[in-house]
Amino acid sequence: MSKIGFIGLGIMGVPMAKNLIAAGYSLVVYDIAEASVEKLVAAGAERGCSPADVAAKAGEVIITMLPNSPQVSEVVLGDNGIIHGCRGGQVVVDMSSIAPLVSRSLGGALAERGVEMLDAPVSGGQEKAEKGTLAIMVGGKSEVFERVKDILSKMGASVSLVGELGAGQITKLVNQMIVGINIAAVAEGMSLAKRCGVEPRRVFEAIRKGLAGSQCLEDKAPRMFEGRYDPGFRIALHIKDYWNVLETSRSIGSSAPLSAQVAEMMIALAGEGNDTLDHGALGLYYEKLNGVSLRER
Repeated sequence: MSKIGFIGLGIMGVPMAKNLIAAGYSLVVYDIAEASVEKLVAAGAERGCSPADVAAKAGEVIITMLPNSPQVSEVVLGDNGIIHGCRGGQVVVDMSSIAPLVSRSLGGALAERGVEMLDAPVSGGQEKAEKGTLAIMVGGKSEVFERVKDILSKMGASVSLVGELGAGQITKLVNQMIVGINIAAVAEGMSLAKRCGVEPRRVFEAIRKGLAGSQCLEDKAPRMFEGRYDPGFRIALHIKDYWNVLETSRSIGSSAPLSAQVAEMMIALAGEGNDTLDHGALGLYYEKLNGVSLRER
């Protein structure tokens, strides 16, 4: 199998890259954090010196997994960016969560070099990245998607083509809207139960198999009861996604009042030094708001 380029070795990128190595692929990797690169080199990857170097050494596919739009733009178009080392016929698969318009702009720049691009953001957090069971939502040409689908399947349990380039990012924004609002609803409901003298754990057990049941309820309610807010998916990253939600929704005149409100809750938590906690820490927001503790004694 041809060598895959992988740029961006953070909390998600490291386990995703390791899953590709475990599946038999050889990788050439790059990140500004040397410690992260060392982890992959120890697992068998080749070290790249820059994004351009990774692109030059990679075979058909180059994957990026970075924090936000500015970082992806710099890695693709910067002085030592992918665009300076790529060649016609390659495919850049950006698995970051960024603004859809940025994805489309980068895709246009790469197309001038004969390079295809897919946007393929993921959902599932660190735990599912480690297990290789992420949900991957892809935007781009169907024939390009088919070329890389097997690679993506080594990192995700579901890999779905949802439309043209940028559609993957739109799908991820919708996912983040629903997840954040759902977690806030769980915290709000459980804090009401506690204020009324009913144990939240019993409420959880009573409703989890009914219409109120959801993956968010299953994953986040027990964390709230245990006071366990290790990430997961960090509040700072969810705030970033909400900024992209609100920027996109406002640019097309689409109202998103619930998303705006949950974003403000997360910003308040971050302002109190909780930005590195799991987004399930919305439970802490409601504890403070209502003067209760959801944590079981």
